[in-house]
Amino acid sequence: MIGLPVLLRLAGRPVILKGTGPAAEAKRRLLERAGAQVIEDHPDARLAVVALADEAEAHAAIAALRARGILVNAVDRPELCDFTLPAIVDRDPLLVAVATGGISAGLAAAVRQRLETLLPAGLGRLAEQLHAARSALRQRFPDGDARRRALGTALSAGGALDPLLAHDDDAVARWLDTADAPPSETVRIALRSPDPDELTLREARLLARADRLVHAPDVPAAILDRARADADRILGDTPPPDAPGLTILLEMLR
Repeated sequence: MIGLPVLLRLAGRPVILKGTGPAAEAKRRLLERAGAQVIEDHPDARLAVVALADEAEAHAAIAALRARGILVNAVDRPELCDFTLPAIVDRDPLLVAVATGGISAGLAAAVRQRLETLLPAGLGRLAEQLHAARSALRQRFPDGDARRRALGTALSAGGALDPLLAHDDDAVARWLDTADAPPSETVRIALRSPDPDELTLREARLLARADRLVHAPDVPAAILDRARADADRILGDTPPPDAPGLTILLEMLR
């Protein structure tokens, strides 16, 4: 990865903005939407955005801010950025960030526009329902892994809470009334190519849901990385006995 995406809570916090013009105003609007106190300088600031057109002036401002231990976003100068600001799909409280580390803002914007057409306008309400149902979820599924698997199944494509479909305000409550933990399952995937882009849609969805991957040594890391970061990786060809959840057996076709 080119960097680690994080969500910064900026409500009421000072963020320095240096510069004027369209680029600076765009950053101001974004920061203010996040609740930041956008100012020209502040002794307690830990973040800054530099949108100065003059090269020498911008470099001097960046050096001075860094000397104070402030992390800097340098507009149109990705090589000088300590952090970058992604393109955002806002379904408050759900945010989807698309970032290229400043390599291509145009590509990030194009991907964001595609996602805007896919994600229902009311998706944030589903997130709020799930938040409100945390206690009920724990009561129905006391075991954390079982709870995660049940929720993952409900949120999968075609599931009771498929996030790409519209839901009313009682969707989560109705699902909980009848929800059961999904049974343990083992699926074998014979890979035709080391290229993850050649995975079928079904294979990609299975990898995203997997609790563990049992894989041959020649399965490339690019394929394994399509699974959750916390899914177990087991080198071999035999799944552990009585393993709960979804186990994927991965091998390369000969």
